[in-house]
Amino acid sequence: MNALKNIMTKYPAKRHAQRTYEHLIKLISDQTDIKPNKLSFFIASATLKLYPYCDQTAPLRQNRYFHYLTGIDQISGASVLYKTDTDKLILFLPNIDQDDIMWSGLPMSPKDALSKYDVDEVLYAKDIYSTLDDLKSNGFDILSPDTDEYKDEAYSKFIISQNPTFLEALDESRMIKDDYEISLMRHAAKITDNCHLAVMSALPIETNETHLHAEFVYHSIRQGSKFQSYDPICCSGPSCGTLHYVKNDDPMDGKTSVLIDAGAEWQCYASDVTRCFPITGKFSEEHLNIYNAVREMQSQVMKQIKPGVLWDDLHFLSHKVLIEQFLKLGLFKGNAEDIFNSNVSVWFYPHGLGHLLGMDTHDVGGKPNYEDPNPILRYLRLRRRLQKGMVVTNEPGIYFSPFLIENITEEQKQFVDMELVKKYMYVGGVRIEDDILVTENGYENLTGITSDPHEIEKIVQKGLQKGKEGFHVIA
Repeated sequence: MNALKNIMTKYPAKRHAQRTYEHLIKLISDQTDIKPNKLSFFIASATLKLYPYCDQTAPLRQNRYFHYLTGIDQISGASVLYKTDTDKLILFLPNIDQDDIMWSGLPMSPKDALSKYDVDEVLYAKDIYSTLDDLKSNGFDILSPDTDEYKDEAYSKFIISQNPTFLEALDESRMIKDDYEISLMRHAAKITDNCHLAVMSALPIETNETHLHAEFVYHSIRQGSKFQSYDPICCSGPSCGTLHYVKNDDPMDGKTSVLIDAGAEWQCYASDVTRCFPITGKFSEEHLNIYNAVREMQSQVMKQIKPGVLWDDLHFLSHKVLIEQFLKLGLFKGNAEDIFNSNVSVWFYPHGLGHLLGMDTHDVGGKPNYEDPNPILRYLRLRRRLQKGMVVTNEPGIYFSPFLIENITEEQKQFVDMELVKKYMYVGGVRIEDDILVTENGYENLTGITSDPHEIEKIVQKGLQKGKEGFHVIA
């Protein structure tokens, strides 16, 4: 409840609009075609969409840019206008549909919206056209993100070509989290901690990967989080070597390892946490070796997190720690520098160290370069120096996937004990992921669920013991 005490005031939509404008002014300083004192922002919410050939709507996922300037989640067909000349934020609610009241109940009134949201005025959608027309006639440029919501709408004629500089300004503003946003993310992280603990504790009723998925989502919903930040990744055994595993339905019999990557969402803000644990309640030798190696990778990176540090350098560090650990285990042989320069570590750790986190799991502003010729950097989603207020994931991993290992070149094989690698294949992979707030002098770990292997063993063993005392296994 402590986290919730900090989020009972209004979502700071007005300040978000102001910050976006501040970023925009800096970005357009050399663009003579845009007049800073003649700008307005207009963003539409997401709209409900029907499934193909069906009268049922898909769940609404709010336009994150709209949410950033309103704090509104589950309302469709709304829009928001920020008038920079008067510093006025106007919310347009959807027009009242009398027939829909019978099915869905009374919609929010302008009075209630004005009380709930950090806006200056609330109108209905029917007022949009005259408001935008008035701005246009007074020489204002109306900027909007490039979204599908404008393609067939009458108001699209008022909006100038979707300006990429405006998107960049929105992204730069969203990248740095304010205290309100951090409070939301802390609460999402707390829910996620409880869900991961529940999954580790319930092995007696988890005989299939689907049960892992169900247990996590059940406890998430019980805590008030109706949406997941992303589809949970729930894998066991060799499947733990698949980075974004999607099946989540294999039996767990005869396997030793579990990897679950899952995060609850709270009021449109994400958490993103990965934990691994042994199905038997006791890590096997190979599983523990790799787990400790990944934990050392994460720990060495964690010590270096602070404002001003280039994320590329921390990613390089994580690869160097992997190489150091593999040399100790005998999986690699030779000179550490030569191994690093050969890029062979990519075939055991192909993804990036982590990414920005916010309203999107892979949040905006990271400036990745997926065409980077360096294979170590190609999938790194954050390519910037850390700043206070960023929230990032620290999620190194080690994988034993036949689809990766087959890419090891003849030149790289001189550094790898391929026979010993075969001994580790059953583990599949290990990833440890925490959500990290960059603070003024360092960091704060928002993730509370333990990653200590001995503590994890105790949690799993306690659950297994309770199972012997009366839990019923789900068939």
